[in-house]
Parts: sequence; structure tokens; C-alpha cells
Amino acid sequence: MRILRTLLVCGSAAVLTGGLTLTAGVTSGLAATRGPAVAHPAHHLSARYLAEARAALVKYLGSHPLPDLVHPGQLHQSAANGAAVDSYNWSGYVDEATNAIPAFSRVSGSWTAPTVTCTSEDSITSEWVGLDGWGSSTVEQDGTLGWCFEGTPTYYTWWEMYPGGTVDVGSTLQPGDAITASVSRTGPATYTLALTDSTHPANSFTQNASCAVKCLDASAEWIAERPTFATTGIAPLADYGTWTVTNAQETYRGVAGNISSYPNYFPVDMQDSTDTYFLSTPGVLTGGNSFTATWHYRY
Repeated sequence: MRILRTLLVCGSAAVLTGGLTLTAGVTSGLAATRGPAVAHPAHHLSARYLAEARAALVKYLGSHPLPDLVHPGQLHQSAANGAAVDSYNWSGYVDEATNAIPAFSRVSGSWTAPTVTCTSEDSITSEWVGLDGWGSSTVEQDGTLGWCFEGTPTYYTWWEMYPGGTVDVGSTLQPGDAITASVSRTGPATYTLALTDSTHPANSFTQNASCAVKCLDASAEWIAERPTFATTGIAPLADYGTWTVTNAQETYRGVAGNISSYPNYFPVDMQDSTDTYFLSTPGVLTGGNSFTATWHYRY
């Protein structure tokens, strides 16, 4: 069996309601074509529909796996000086520590919640900032999520201390909402995860949490993701169009900076499982703290 070319990281792989928690540019002729958009059913905003959508999502994401953390052979060499690396479920930018840890104590970024275009196929996209996950078995993260269920999108804000479960906070998130998210280490094993939805404040939160296992603080990320599941593999990536991150900041060993101010930073291209074409790719950095990721294909 061939070795995975990069690590598969879980990230935002579950969402639930009612305060519950779950454990949870290159194309090819072989690529799946972009399907026609499905008209939104009239029941989109009904309580019954939302309950059904969430129940389906819980079932779909019920087998939250331990991620397979397999590095490509030349990760550190290829990642140096901003050269891109590939992942099967991440797309965005990573700052990775190359020396003493803990390294990063804060990460933040702002974005506009993207519009998800659905087909009849269920699919998911999640956009987040976080610490760890690239080369470690924990992820401390928060962000937004779009879930296509029966041709209709639903949206959430959430936080997660993986390998703990993902916690859904706000279900009134809408495309176009102005989001600012951050994760800060406040002690040896304690964190503050905060998200502000300036458009619909009910989706905002500030959550204090602790690591159940040792968190290394060895990387900082700004990522669009499709989750990975033990029973079904990686979910189709919902069509989010584009996702633009601005004011992307990190703090490294007490010094505040942005994505490119840390020397070992690199873009991550999300690739299909056959290594033939890209599903999502980040654009170049602007000012060291802004980029736009673009959706290409679902799987």
C-alpha cells in the first residue's frame, strides 16, 4: 500500500445542537465535474428541517477517527521558504515550529462566512484557525461550517479541542457574516477559544478549555477542510466558492507576527485521493497576512 503523501488531520469533523458534543488552479479530465446547484427547498428554515439536518449530520459524523498522522518523506525540506505541500483534507496556510516547543501561543484571523452551493449530494466544508494538528495528535481550533443536506445548506459556528468532540455553538450563521476567530494558550494546558460574528452576535462565543492530552503548540493554521471519517473515508468537500482570510496573525514565543513573519510557513493544497488534481488551493499571501482559498471539486 502506498504511503500517504501528507498527514490526514481530523480538525472540524463533527457538529451537534442543543449543547451536545460529538467525538467527532490544477484540473484534470478525471475530476468530478461541478454539478448544477439544487434549488433550496421551502422548508430550509423550518425547525423540523433543521432538526433533520442536524440528526443526519450527527449520524454522518458519528465515527470520528483518530487521524492518521503520516508525513511525506521530505516535508520539512519541501515546506521551507513557502513551497506548497499537499494534503487530502486541508487547504490553507501553516506555520510550523522547527525548534523548541511550545512555540505558538496564539493564532487569529478574520473572514466572511462563505456561501455553500449544494447539489443533491451531501457534503461539508469547514473554515478555521487553530494551534497544533500539523505533526501532532491534538488540534485546538474554532471556526465556521457549511453542511449540505438534501440539497440545502445549513451553517454553524463551533470550537474543538481534539481529540475531544466538536461543540456547535451558533446555528444562525449566514453567508456574508463577518467572522473573527482566535485560539490562545493561557497556561501550560489551558486555552481560550473565541469567535465573534459581528453580523449575528448570537453565534459568537468565548470558551475556556483544557487539553486532555499534551498539547505541543508546535504549529499555527488557517485552514479550509473536509473531515475524515473511519467508516466512510474523507467527506466530499462542499462548494464554498472562495474563502478569504484577512489579518491572519500568530504569536511565536511571545513575539506577535503574521503568517509569513515566521520563517517556516507554507501553503497547503488539498488533493484528491488519486493524487491527480486539486480540490481546493490557497492563493498567494498578500501583506503576509491575507490569502484566498478557492474550491475546485468535491472529491
